[in-house]
Order: sequence, then C-alpha cells, then structure tokens
Amino acid sequence: MSTQEPATPPDMIAAPGSALTLRLEIPTMKSLFIEMRFQETVLSSGTAFLVANDQSSHCALITNRHNVTGRHQETGVCLSKNGAIPDNVLIYFHKEPLHLGEWQCIRLPLFKDDGQPWWIEHPRLGALADLVALNLKWGSDVHKLPYYLKSNLDRVDMAIRPAEPISVIGFPFGLSSTGRFPIWATGFMAQELGIVTPDNPTFLIDCRTRQGQSGSPVIAYRVNGFTKFENDRVSTSIAAGSAAWEFLGIYSGRVNPDSDLGRVWHVSAVEEVFAAAEVAMPKKTD
Repeated sequence: MSTQEPATPPDMIAAPGSALTLRLEIPTMKSLFIEMRFQETVLSSGTAFLVANDQSSHCALITNRHNVTGRHQETGVCLSKNGAIPDNVLIYFHKEPLHLGEWQCIRLPLFKDDGQPWWIEHPRLGALADLVALNLKWGSDVHKLPYYLKSNLDRVDMAIRPAEPISVIGFPFGLSSTGRFPIWATGFMAQELGIVTPDNPTFLIDCRTRQGQSGSPVIAYRVNGFTKFENDRVSTSIAAGSAAWEFLGIYSGRVNPDSDLGRVWHVSAVEEVFAAAEVAMPKKTD
C-alpha cells in the first residue's frame, strides 16, 4: 500500500514540549487521530492505533470498519450528511525524532486501482466485525508506538471484573487535549470478560463516550499496583509509583444514542485481524 504526505493542515501544530517534559503516559502516545475524507473533503474524524506482536514483528494500523466504509455498521446507512463515502484517510502519526513533539500527516488511500478495499477484515466474521487492519510501508520519518499483543508491555494479565474502571483513549468530537494528543474517557466494565466467546468477541462498558472515539483503544489502567491472574488464582502486584495497563480491545460505539453502554471488540478479535494483516502483507524478496 502506498502512502502520500499531504500539505500540513493549518491546525497541526507541535505540542509545547516533548513526551518527557509533558510527562505523558505511554498509552496517550498510542492513540492516533484520523480523518476520513472523500478526495480533499473531510467527512468525519475518529481514532486508530497500531498493533504488533512484539518489538520485532510486523506493525499494522487498527480502526473500526465503519470508519473506513463510511456506513453504519449494522444498517449500512451512509454516515456522512452529504452522502459521500471516504476514499482516503488522513493519519496523524508521531514524527521522528519523538522529542520534538511534532506530527507527520500521512494520506492513505482506502481503495486499490480495481476498486477493491485496502483494509483487511476479520478472517472469520468478515463484515460483521467492526474492526479492520491497514498495512503500511513504514518510513524512517514516523515513530511507531503500537500496542504489543504478545508481550507484557501492554498485557500484564490483569484481573478485570465488572464495575472496575476502564479508559477509552481517543478524540471525542475531534477534540484533543493539546496538539493531536487524545482525551481519556473513563468508565466501568459492564460485564465479565469470561463470557466473551469466539463467535461474539465483544463486551460492554459503561462510559460516556461520543462520536470521534470510534476506533479508540480500551485499556484498564492502574497505578501503584493491580490484581492479576497467576496459576489460576488472583494475586496482587504492588509497585509504588508505577503504572501498568491491560489492553482490552477496540471501542466501536454506543449500543444506542440514548445509552452510555458502549461495545468493545475484544483483544482476541484484534489478534485475529492482525494475523490476517500479517498474511496479506507482501513478503520481502532478496
């Protein structure tokens, strides 16, 4: 898949300092602001993030399917008021070197020359799953900060129960905290994760989320310690002053406009889509 660097948007200003001087949490750096566009017209905004198995593996972009199709996931109704469907997406990556606090704006086409989509859908559930992956050819000008699926950097085997806090880290109404850094919306687990199944790999959260947060990573974030599963038992890990988080999945929207209940596609579904993206990625030849 090719990428193109567009002209710098006028509101894409550098953050006033580096990630270190601003004391940003690592998950803050992982959520990416995206704009869905038809040619040069912005239709909507949302959130995306990168995933990889580990620090040496392939890396892909993950977002909601309805973001790239421009259609309601269940009804198929066009989401844009002017009836347009996106044909490209603008992604705001962190620019190298990271300490400058700047963004690299990349335009990614959504369709091939033959009209087929570039995105990769869930290998079993297909269009029924509201998440997709996009493969990119990475250059040295982009700093990649993925969620790692196969390491304890983002998955510490944290025990998550109903009514415990979770955070949706994205861009409600296209808003940012500063620059293109996301906003943390925090709510609660609304069910047990143990009842998630392969045929329905979703769970519910109770969180005041809004449009623009579609595609956001959902994590459980704890400071000073957390409970974890160990040898089929729950134990407590205490580390004063340190933070830990568990990557839980991708937020895809509220169950209806009158409710704060939101649907999250479980990390297991993200793993399956990422595996399909790895297979679809052209292999390097000697």
